[in-house]
Amino acid sequence: MRMSDIIEKKRNGGQLQTSEIDFFIKGYTNDKIPDYQVSALLMVIYYQGMNKQEVADLTNAMVESGDTIDLTPIKGKKVDKHSTGGVGDKTSFIVAPLVAYMGIPVAKMSGRGLGHTGGTIDKLESIEGFNAELNREQFLHNVNKYKIAIISQSGNLTPADKKLYALRDVTATVDSIPLIASSIMSKKIASGADAIVLDVKTGSGAFMKSIEEAKELAKTMVDIGKSLNKKTVAIISDMNQPLGYEIGNANEVKEAIEVLKGKKVDDLRKVSLAIASHMTILGGIFKDYSTAYKELEKVLDSGLALETFKSFIQAQGGNPDIVDNPSKLPQSKYKYEIKSPKKGFISEIEAQTIGRSAMLLGAGRKTKDEPIDHSAGITLTKKIGDKVDAGEIIALLQSNIQDVHDSIEILSKAINISDKPVKEISMVYDIID
Repeated sequence: MRMSDIIEKKRNGGQLQTSEIDFFIKGYTNDKIPDYQVSALLMVIYYQGMNKQEVADLTNAMVESGDTIDLTPIKGKKVDKHSTGGVGDKTSFIVAPLVAYMGIPVAKMSGRGLGHTGGTIDKLESIEGFNAELNREQFLHNVNKYKIAIISQSGNLTPADKKLYALRDVTATVDSIPLIASSIMSKKIASGADAIVLDVKTGSGAFMKSIEEAKELAKTMVDIGKSLNKKTVAIISDMNQPLGYEIGNANEVKEAIEVLKGKKVDDLRKVSLAIASHMTILGGIFKDYSTAYKELEKVLDSGLALETFKSFIQAQGGNPDIVDNPSKLPQSKYKYEIKSPKKGFISEIEAQTIGRSAMLLGAGRKTKDEPIDHSAGITLTKKIGDKVDAGEIIALLQSNIQDVHDSIEILSKAINISDKPVKEISMVYDIID
């Protein structure tokens, strides 16, 4: 078998066989196929696409390129969640305790942030002492005892995906739905869950800008899950403005705690409850969405899942006092107010731009090795549709950097004010199952 024949076959619109996909993934992972040939194939896939079988075979080959996590020692049906990324997305800290409280084990592997999107592990590490590097025995023990553990991704999980993603990044082939879907699903499947709920973001702060693109990606990933015997459901949720009011690592942990205490942060609650509802259905606790949503809403309002979150933090070495006293989370040295230039209604809060502003404050990283400031972030005081007066504070910036002129300038342009009332944004657009 020759790589040049595989490239030619796909270039001419042919369907790649399982053996051909296995050959190219194994060869590239083991450094036997050069970058220039894989770059050519990625570009051909970008233009020609892949059918369901090809995408499933590609995903499976990436899963088999490295380690897989065996979760069979964990009692019960393991249900995982994944978000395609956004700004202010702290749903894992609400969803995981909710689902764990209902008795469904949540054994989650998460990543760090890069660019304008935050990483789950970065946020958790804003908690003093929190250890995201548990070994396998500790991980399994915590999930069995507390029904929840969240750790950083294994170094040898889907190594083929890591190599392919780096190459896609420099060959303008990142935004290919078959390649995006197989990348996401290979990591989820290798992580060992029995079922998966996907939160596919759409809007200005998401990778998929239109609802149509988000639906296509969601359907492709659900098809992959089914083809590999993993029950998979996807929700399409909004990312035209940051989720909740807080952006930044410690900020987002604090807001998640507030929601677990029953605070009504409307958009964040709706998305979290939607994800958790589908997870509890896949986990066999509830039979229908309406019942699941109502029961989980009661749990959230009661604050019962808060103790689950507290136990999870303590079990992984973190300081549980931050639950009762969030001021023990990292605090920044400087604070800056952004005031409304006029009276009106908030018509736009451009999520990606807000994320960039937070990154410049120190809350994110431009390169994977860059350190981050856990205390840096942005607090919004208004959301789209809210009324605002001239001179009213619309955002607060926190940083340990004294000169944040660039962040202020970027953020000021991201929030637009209309003279007329605007409609609230729908948070969940569709369910793909």
